[in-house]
Amino acid sequence: MGAGRVKLGLGFIILAGLGLAALFAPWLVTHDPQQLQLSDEFAPVSVRHWMGAGVNGVDIYSTLIHGARTALLAGGGTVMLSAAFGVSIGCASGYLGGWTDEAVMRVTDIFLAFPGILLAIAIAAVMGPSIANVIFALSATGWVGYARLARAQTLALKNREFVTAALALGAAGPYIMRRHLLPNMAGPLLVQATFGAAGAILAEASLSFLGLGAPLGAPSWGALLDSGVSYLLVAPHVAIFPGLAIFVTVLGLNLLGEGLRERLDPKS
Repeated sequence: MGAGRVKLGLGFIILAGLGLAALFAPWLVTHDPQQLQLSDEFAPVSVRHWMGAGVNGVDIYSTLIHGARTALLAGGGTVMLSAAFGVSIGCASGYLGGWTDEAVMRVTDIFLAFPGILLAIAIAAVMGPSIANVIFALSATGWVGYARLARAQTLALKNREFVTAALALGAAGPYIMRRHLLPNMAGPLLVQATFGAAGAILAEASLSFLGLGAPLGAPSWGALLDSGVSYLLVAPHVAIFPGLAIFVTVLGLNLLGEGLRERLDPKS
C-alpha cells in the first residue's frame, strides 16, 4: 500500500503540473512560441531563453509550455472518444451474449491484428495533419482495449445478485448497464484510461515527429523533437528538453495508473 501511495502521489503531482502548465500557458511563457528570432537561433540556455532556442530562434521553454496543451488535448480526447465507444460496445456485447458477443469479439480481433500506430499513421496521412485527425486516428484502434475490458467486467458482473434483483424488479437492459454495471467497473476502466492517455500522448508525439500530428507551426513536443534531431551535435538542448517532457509525462501517467491499480485491487 505504501508503494501504491507513492506512485499515486508522484503521478498526480506530474499530471497536475502538466495541467496547470497547459491552463496558465499564456501567463507562464516568456516568448511567443510562434515568434521567429533568427539572431537567437540555437542559443544556449540563458536568462533570456531558459531552455535555449531552437531552429529559427524559437524559444524552447515557451513551446514546451504551449505544447502541453496539445499533449493533453490529444491524450484526453483520444481517451474520451475511445472509452465512450469501446465501453458501450463491450458492455452491450457482454450483456447480450450470443451471436452479438461473438460478432463483436471477431471485429476486435481484426483490429488487434493491425499494429495500432501503423493504422494511425495511415489514417492521419490520408486525412492530413491536425489534432482532431490525430484523435480520430488513435481512437480508431484505441477503443478495442476498452471494449475487451468492459466485456470482461460485464461477464463477471451480470450474474451478480444486484443485477438479478434489478431484473426481478423489471429493469431493462440499458438501465442495468448504465446504473449497475458501469459504476461497478469504473475502477478498472479508470486505470485503463490512465495508461491509454500515456499511450495516446506518446503516439501523438510520434505522429508529430513524422509530420502527421499537429499542423505546421502549432506547438508540439513531437514536432520540436523532430526539429532538433538533425542538430544533436550542434545544439543538443533542442531535442533533449522535448524528449524529457514526453518522458516525464508518460512516466507520470504510468505511475498514476499503477498507483490506482494497486489501490483499487481488492487483493491489496
